[in-house]
Amino acid sequence: MLTEEAIVEQIQMDQEMMAVLTIIRDLGLADAWLAAGAVRNFIWNQLSGRPGFDATTDMDLVFYDPTISYEETLQIEQGLKKTYPQYAWEVKNQVYMHGHSPGTYPYTSSFDAISKYPEQCTAIAVRLTPNQELELFTPYGLGELEQMIVQPTPHFREDPERLAVYRERMAKKDWLQKWPSLEVKDL
Repeated sequence: MLTEEAIVEQIQMDQEMMAVLTIIRDLGLADAWLAAGAVRNFIWNQLSGRPGFDATTDMDLVFYDPTISYEETLQIEQGLKKTYPQYAWEVKNQVYMHGHSPGTYPYTSSFDAISKYPEQCTAIAVRLTPNQELELFTPYGLGELEQMIVQPTPHFREDPERLAVYRERMAKKDWLQKWPSLEVKDL
């Protein structure tokens, strides 16, 4: 059975994941996490017998800080891409991201935003604390990740327009090519 402890242990043993988490922590951004595909793909790769870290996966750095503008967020992303070009950085201040989810109120935190991602398996995040401990956020648990099930979060399931966005995402993703044992629901 996949546990938070097992995931933390696997991440701690992965030099690249720890390097990315250290970079994120050292930026000192408020409510900052490595989230979404960066963590999900690491777990799916390991469950599929592959190396966990994949340099082609976006390193989804999410944070929540109303004092940092959208333009400043883009500057942070550009700085990371220049300083650490070996990683595919995607930096998103969750203050501005509710607009990508139809009919969604502004988020109140990174936790709030992550829990409203399109897929439950994507709603996962990890961060390195100042005292070198890993903190994992899994609002829907680990069962679906372990079983490699993809389905919409309650936030996306409850609204036809958001469910259409989920279905469009699934049509565009090549996840089944990479992980043939995935089970994609609600199509």
